Amino acid sequence: MTALPTAPSTVREAEDGPFAWYRSLPVPGRRAFVGAFGGYALDAYDFQVLPLSLTAIAAYFHLTKGQSGLLTTVTLVVSAIGGILAGMLIDRIGRTRTLMITVGTYALFTALCGFASSYPMLLTFRALQGLGFGGEWAAGAVLVAEYASARYRGRTVAFVQASWAVGWAVAVVVATLSLDHLGHGLSWRVVFWTGALPGLTLLYIRRHVVDAPVGKTEPAARVPFWRIFEGRSGRITLFATLMSTGVQGGYYTIATWLPTYLKTERHLTVVGTGSYLSLLIAGAFLGYLCGGYLTDLIGRRRAIGLFGVLSGTILYSYIHIPTSANHVLLILGFPLGFCFSAIFSGFGAYLAELYPRTIRGTGQSFTYNVGRAVGAFFPTAVGFAAGSGGLGGALVYGTVGYALAVVALVGLPETQGSELA
Repeated sequence: MTALPTAPSTVREAEDGPFAWYRSLPVPGRRAFVGAFGGYALDAYDFQVLPLSLTAIAAYFHLTKGQSGLLTTVTLVVSAIGGILAGMLIDRIGRTRTLMITVGTYALFTALCGFASSYPMLLTFRALQGLGFGGEWAAGAVLVAEYASARYRGRTVAFVQASWAVGWAVAVVVATLSLDHLGHGLSWRVVFWTGALPGLTLLYIRRHVVDAPVGKTEPAARVPFWRIFEGRSGRITLFATLMSTGVQGGYYTIATWLPTYLKTERHLTVVGTGSYLSLLIAGAFLGYLCGGYLTDLIGRRRAIGLFGVLSGTILYSYIHIPTSANHVLLILGFPLGFCFSAIFSGFGAYLAELYPRTIRGTGQSFTYNVGRAVGAFFPTAVGFAAGSGGLGGALVYGTVGYALAVVALVGLPETQGSELA
């Protein structure tokens, strides 16, 4: 068997150009990138089919806004459990095996959501979908981060993060076509059934993807879960979780309620909503890519802080535009998508660099997914607040999340240029 390279940083490190980050990866690293990119894109697809179908689901089951918001919240809360479990698996059975388990889990339960005959059944399937949804990102991000060199790590992992916008865009197309052309009781079910397609990614990962040498651990090197709460790691875990809570609270507020807001309070048609979302998603894709380059240029903390401030400011402006000026939403939609996505670009590299190898998967998955779970209560809070004050005003909760993220950065170190051991 051909030996894998022992240090990704030695592979053509001196090359320049916009895709030097990809050329610097060894062949197994490129395969790992493709597997992680596909897994996260389809992870996004399986998440986004819910908010895009939420109006139809609410009408079918006669749900309140609070009950609708709970569908997203339960997914994200359970994703914390899935993320913690996956994090421990990452450090015990490996990055690639864990990636396969998580992809298979979220694909299965997304498809089962389409067979739900009642709200409690849909809520249960959506919760179980969260088990896989919670662990996939960390497994893929750690896998790729350990192949990437310190020079290019931020942008390399950011390109994986950019696949979220790809999956989101495909979900918008599928949901729009289904909701426009299928019957009221069938359309949202078809959208969920297509969520089984990520299972095809498993074939590629199984055949072509292996862990980086730095990510392979012997049994003696394993350490207990609680080590992420001890000493310096404990402080990092606290502030990284707060940062993740703020960023994801803001993001999921927008992702969950923006389609409904555009339809019910802006009175846009499904097609009109899709056109507005297309600019938002285009901004998101470019935001992921540009944010990755920026995090390698100015550092992880500065990039996250910059985009946190911009995201909160644009969101506040976005929801206070008069109904008579819907065309302005078209202008602000692009920078909103750009900023609330660019802030995630440095997450994969940053969280990987904050922890040593033996607890990297556990620490990265815990902070990201517990932050996601706590941030998940933002959409529910918006749903209940919208019942009395209107959905537009309730979306201000998202700006609170971004403020929390910026403050949390004070307790975290800069890791730009760090080598992963």
